[in-house]
Amino acid sequence: MLTIIGPRGGPATPVEADSLILDPVASALCDFSRLKDVDLSGADLDLFPGDDRPHSDIRVVAAMSGGVDSSVAAALLKYAGYDVVGVTLQLYDHGAALKKQGACCAGQDIHDARRVADALGIPHYVLDYESRFRSQVMEDFADTYLKGSTPIPCVRCNQTVKFKDLLATARDLGAEAMATGHYIRRTVDANGTAHLARAADPDRDQSYFLFATTRDQLDFLRFPLGGMHKPDVRRAASALALQVAAKPDSQDICFVPAGKYSDIVEKLRPGAAGEGDIVHMDGRIMGRHEGVIRYTIGQRRGLGVATGEPLFVVKLDAPNKRVIVGPREALLTRALSIGESNWLGEGSLHDACAARTPALARVRSTRAPVSGRMQLVPDEEGTGQPGFAFDTPEEGVAPGQACVLYEAPDGRTVLGGGFITATVSAA
Repeated sequence: MLTIIGPRGGPATPVEADSLILDPVASALCDFSRLKDVDLSGADLDLFPGDDRPHSDIRVVAAMSGGVDSSVAAALLKYAGYDVVGVTLQLYDHGAALKKQGACCAGQDIHDARRVADALGIPHYVLDYESRFRSQVMEDFADTYLKGSTPIPCVRCNQTVKFKDLLATARDLGAEAMATGHYIRRTVDANGTAHLARAADPDRDQSYFLFATTRDQLDFLRFPLGGMHKPDVRRAASALALQVAAKPDSQDICFVPAGKYSDIVEKLRPGAAGEGDIVHMDGRIMGRHEGVIRYTIGQRRGLGVATGEPLFVVKLDAPNKRVIVGPREALLTRALSIGESNWLGEGSLHDACAARTPALARVRSTRAPVSGRMQLVPDEEGTGQPGFAFDTPEEGVAPGQACVLYEAPDGRTVLGGGFITATVSAA
């Protein structure tokens, strides 16, 4: 059973998956001949190389967030002749979503996705995943902050709700693949094994957020925009007169109003964040804070302490409710360990670390991959945990964030990665 949201976000009605497939398809409104003047050379529209079947015999579910990228991905698949079914997820309170601009999967975004599907002449369904999203993404977000780590909810969402639950739904709908508007490339080697590679547009590459994609998921996923540049995607949307052609890109975490993470944590875990001390690395108590959840590694502004030297948050001691501060050089990290790992390279992650395999690592979505070696990092029990050692110490590495690993020396292919569990100071 699937839960489908009504045309105005009203009461949901359970519907059998087979009945969805039989729904009538609207008349197409887009003039696909207008794409002749758009550079589509980078678009990946041959989803099953070597398959001689007509594209019309292949059903593809297009995950449509209501933004320009996923809309164009769906449009290009329709243009290529596939049997396309659009699916949009309602992930959190619809009433609150209507007031939230610049975030994916909000009320207006659901409406935009529906309008694009109508213009393309494809069926479109809105699935109520609100309870799944709350338990698997929002509550994990709050608990991670309370542990003193910095969560990445977009990775969690891709890892659980979108690339696990939604993939299962896509299969229930009879699809042979699910396509998204992510900027990342899927390549297949001579043995037929699928790999993840960074996008052609380096400014849009989303490989950092997709490191947790498993091999099984990768076999089913497709990324039509991975070889395209954003301006060409916008041109395609304009050529097709899609209503979202000029829509701004999502900037915020969808369920965090105005970027106030602490408000969401307090709402989900009332009273969990208590006051505590701001402590210098040398042991001096510098002041008081109103909750560890209000601080992140590397933060300088808003500490509320006055000294003659610039101070940065270098560690969060959540169990003792302490915010540890120190000089900038204390932020330098020479190695880290990872947990909840996913490995897409040859052999196993443990073997690659034991062999100290050269690789590149990315510890923030806004940073370029840097060189180093994979290695086993000793933990408190003395056993080696998978990790990475930097050739040059990296600044502001925060537990809870992702460490995404790329194949050396060019950093093109994604090897996998994991969530940072501990760091080793360069000092």
